[in-house]
Amino acid sequence: MLELNDVQGHAAGRPPGLTDDDLAGLAELPLFAGLDQAEIVHLLANARVESRPAGAMLFLQGDPAAAFFAVLAGWVKLYRSTEEGHESVIAMLPEGESFAEAAAFEDATYPVSAAVIEDARLLIIPAQPFLAKVINDGRLVVKMMASMSRRLRQLVNQVQDLNLKSSVQRVASYLHSLCRVEAGATTVDLPLDKALIARHLGMQPETLSRSLARLRTEGVVSDGGRVSIADVAALRRLCGDDSHATPSTGGAGDWTAGAGSAGRTIAADA
Repeated sequence: MLELNDVQGHAAGRPPGLTDDDLAGLAELPLFAGLDQAEIVHLLANARVESRPAGAMLFLQGDPAAAFFAVLAGWVKLYRSTEEGHESVIAMLPEGESFAEAAAFEDATYPVSAAVIEDARLLIIPAQPFLAKVINDGRLVVKMMASMSRRLRQLVNQVQDLNLKSSVQRVASYLHSLCRVEAGATTVDLPLDKALIARHLGMQPETLSRSLARLRTEGVVSDGGRVSIADVAALRRLCGDDSHATPSTGGAGDWTAGAGSAGRTIAADA
């Protein structure tokens, strides 16, 4: 777990272990979009790269938010736990995603817990040194706001879809988010354990299995962790024209049942 005295980083220069490929990936994040490599390196002077194994805790809900993170490789789960021990998965984040910026920039506490779910390389960025560099740069302030707004939109979409979409439509949209083509046949590999995917989609594992079985009539065939899709365009139509799933959140805005029946459907499926 992240300790407060672990966030100081080093004095200056590129963080050890941060490769050119890593920098290219960071440049795609909303927070760093439009900056050249030298500017990004300057902002990350106090950051550090760490490898964490699956199961490692990064922080707990309520911990002081001393740093934010970027996933360089692997997967990270953000979740909240209830007093009864139930877990609600908020997001599942792969390579190329950042998280905890808002809490760190507010000098607040983390509103969720974070754990590694697949061996990961992480860039850990101490908040205060980073903010000291950007506070007088209007471009970067706007980019920070854009990054936080993007995450908020994802969460709003996720809540909306959990309340408006049936379990089959949520699964269909999640699968569509993994497709790399817009039409024709394709095969996708589920990036995570089905139990985790089910939890994130707001359903039990057996409901996920039933939904996958129902999708067979639409040409979707699941074989373990591999799913064959006969017609990607048809799958998208099943999701609805407003499909807005993104793999980065494991379907953090998923997908067309009538609003009148959706709540009852989800209550029965969850």
